[in-house]
Amino acid sequence: MSIKTEGVHAGEFLLSEANGSRSRENIVIAAGAGQLVAGTVLAIITAANAVVATAAPGNTGDGTVGSTSAQSEAVSGDYTLIITSAEEGEFELIGPSGGTIDSGMVGQAFNALGIGFTVTAGETDFADGDSFTLSVNANLGEYVAYDADGANDGRRTASAILYGPVDATDTDVLAVGIVRDAEVIARLLTGLDDNGVDDLEARGLVIRP
Repeated sequence: MSIKTEGVHAGEFLLSEANGSRSRENIVIAAGAGQLVAGTVLAIITAANAVVATAAPGNTGDGTVGSTSAQSEAVSGDYTLIITSAEEGEFELIGPSGGTIDSGMVGQAFNALGIGFTVTAGETDFADGDSFTLSVNANLGEYVAYDADGANDGRRTASAILYGPVDATDTDVLAVGIVRDAEVIARLLTGLDDNGVDDLEARGLVIRP
């Protein structure tokens, strides 16, 4: 006979909260955060949106990717830009999940799904297959799971608790967070550590055994 373990229900970790909806906020869980259960300790991304382009070591051409930008609707992760026709100056941008996002032209501004940049030719022409990795951090103001050992972009500071389960594997998801003035049960929280306790209590969230 198989044994099934029942997960934490939405709001089950709450002992008490402020009147009305003062303890709660509508929040956005960032795409790529994955499947999060009710009671997950969250952190808000505070680092500026950014795109960092790195040329592949074996590129023939010495062109560059510049004028980069990222909006919060973009999905964070590593994208691949591949020169598909050096003669025509064409490239494709492939997303973190492996699907092609769009094509573009060298020397022309590219904008798609919240990501912008311009590929500029250098003194040595590109060859078919030349590529760049574009590392996108685009979740400014959105929430991910708290991680004391994670990237230094805000996720090291606990700032909320997820009210109900969500699946933010591929897209941003609207959710409810407990962000202030509440009592919560420690054993029903996911991802809590001593530093997280201090962070949450500074926000008026009292952690009970």
